[in-house]
Amino acid sequence: MLLTRFHALHKQRGFTLVELAIVMFIVALLLGGMLLPLSAQQDIRARQDTERILAETRDALVGFAVINGRLPRPATSATNGAENAVTCANDGACSGFIPWATLGTTKTDAWGKLIRYSVTPAYANASIALTTVANRTVQTRDTIGTLVYLAGAATCSTTAQCVPAVVFSHGKERWGTTDAGTALPDGSATNADEDANNTGPTAYIAKTPTASTTATGGEFDDLLIWLSANTLVNRLVAAGKL
Repeated sequence: MLLTRFHALHKQRGFTLVELAIVMFIVALLLGGMLLPLSAQQDIRARQDTERILAETRDALVGFAVINGRLPRPATSATNGAENAVTCANDGACSGFIPWATLGTTKTDAWGKLIRYSVTPAYANASIALTTVANRTVQTRDTIGTLVYLAGAATCSTTAQCVPAVVFSHGKERWGTTDAGTALPDGSATNADEDANNTGPTAYIAKTPTASTTATGGEFDDLLIWLSANTLVNRLVAAGKL
């Protein structure tokens, strides 16, 4: 009888170990399945934080214009956030980094990359007038991959205004410059739309993020906003600057 009880106890213990192993296996699967959603949540939070930073930067640009009658020029360098004291000789000279020290804004996005900034020279070199023509454009991709204008047009004029300034982040992947001023490599040969944003200096692209290397324009995770000419002029008129 004791032997019978021993076998029963032995079987009971074995069954309990098997159950425990199954439970641990299920828990491991659940934890493994949670890793991706957690990473995705972190990415979403980072994009939201960066969008907030970009929006605050745009507001600061408007505030600067209200006080000074013009928009600031890009930062002196990747490590000096003061507005460049030298007027922009061309469009390329008016594309660089946000002058964070002059504006008092956050200089990096949620991934620690410097915020990029491109401004129409006519809006940054002298006081803005009703006849000042903006020359930055923003495009996107339609459902078949064709570039279409979100802001601006092929030809900019006083009656068909383009964009005075563009502010953007290179996103989590590819391109960018660190807080210390180190340029990050592209890391891709297929992200043509991100390449275009990195190069500028007048035409920019904003579209839905994608990791597809075969999508038209390639992978894309840049975040971009722009300052409307109408919004800026209205604020300047309200402030008595125009």
